[in-house]
Amino acid sequence: MSPIALITGSNQGIGRATAEALAINHGFHVIITSRNLAAGEPVASSLREKGHKATAIQLDLTSEESIKAAVAFVEKEFGGLDVLINNAGILIDVHKDLSPWELYNRTFTTNVVGPGVLTELLVPSLRKAPSGLPRIIFLTSSMGSLAYATDKSLPWYGIDYKVYDASKAAVNMLMLNFARVLEEDGGVGRVNAVCPGYVNSNLTRFDARGMSVEMGARRVVEVAVDDGPEGVSRTFSNANGELPW
Repeated sequence: MSPIALITGSNQGIGRATAEALAINHGFHVIITSRNLAAGEPVASSLREKGHKATAIQLDLTSEESIKAAVAFVEKEFGGLDVLINNAGILIDVHKDLSPWELYNRTFTTNVVGPGVLTELLVPSLRKAPSGLPRIIFLTSSMGSLAYATDKSLPWYGIDYKVYDASKAAVNMLMLNFARVLEEDGGVGRVNAVCPGYVNSNLTRFDARGMSVEMGARRVVEVAVDDGPEGVSRTFSNANGELPW
């Protein structure tokens, strides 16, 4: 049986690159999720046409109803889940037309509340992972590092992305707590936070200085497929190694 992975926001960017790598190179059945099903179905269809396993579902992380529907689908169709990759996120600090309330509310709902609720509700399915080893990956950012936030020598020190940064620091805390949750009552599981780096994607408004989405997905895929006895858990890393908290 193919291992099953659900990747949020996988109709484009790093999420899509991650899903394609898992399906094509590692034999996963990938669940493509997007806020609009019409955006995700072509990605799943393209993979199926090439002989790989993929399913597209609608998932809006700002909607409790949508999250519950996605969780119910996973349980009904698959009965368990091997890998959850919390990829979807937004960076909207640059939108100066937003009120502070809108900025904080939208950022934390998408980046923290939605992924947190989705992960919470998928824990029962993860505990029934067909592979026997559930894995959760939270995509984070080095800008969520408390150590880096106080380092004035870094090139991004003066960039005012305080809301995005705070949301990613919160994501790192979710990662640590869900690692504990999966291990309760003698359970097993690996939970990690991965920074993909500065990527040419929708999040960075397609900045040409960023690396390709395939390069950004590399570390995410490495952690997702690592089911060996020496696999890592509770780590905050990028492609170059562990990052300071």
